[in-house]
Amino acid sequence: MQARRQIQTRPSLYDQLEGLPEGLTGEILNGQLYAQPRPSLEHGFTETSLAGELVNPFQRGRGGPGGWLIVVEPELHFIRDTEVDVPDLAGWRREHLPKLPKAQHRAMVVPDWVCEILSPATESKDRQVKMPIYAQYGVPHAWLIDPIAHTLEAYVLEAGAWVEIGRFAGAMRVLVPPFEAVAINLDDLWAPTE
Repeated sequence: MQARRQIQTRPSLYDQLEGLPEGLTGEILNGQLYAQPRPSLEHGFTETSLAGELVNPFQRGRGGPGGWLIVVEPELHFIRDTEVDVPDLAGWRREHLPKLPKAQHRAMVVPDWVCEILSPATESKDRQVKMPIYAQYGVPHAWLIDPIAHTLEAYVLEAGAWVEIGRFAGAMRVLVPPFEAVAINLDDLWAPTE
């Protein structure tokens, strides 16, 4: 009697992503697994501050038009378990996503806006890998924020390509699509540092 051969299977990229140690954020971008440690405190301050600026007027309708769902670090599945991006923030107009799927960690609906907060370790990936993916899957608006240089770059998708619609810096009060209904004080986004 012949011995049965055992078939060895490699874990899928998504299995590898789910198996990352705690404290690492994983993404599958263009068929490659990326992992990075938790962001700096400065990055986290900017992310939290921007979410705070947007949630009341755009998600809750307090002092603004409402009509949005804003989520910090959602796991976007442009292709389930195959193209998996984790922007720092994403937003959906409620006509596209009226409610978040219950008990799910995957977002399968393309967001209407994404924001990446740049760091020296992730800036090239955010610009050169993730921005083209967002364009490919039809995300209409994207922001890139640099908490060290104190800048916000805003882009709109036109005919499948990103068009810069504004570059803002310092302590300006700005009206930036798709959230131009309420001014954002950029100075509130920058962490007080030593």
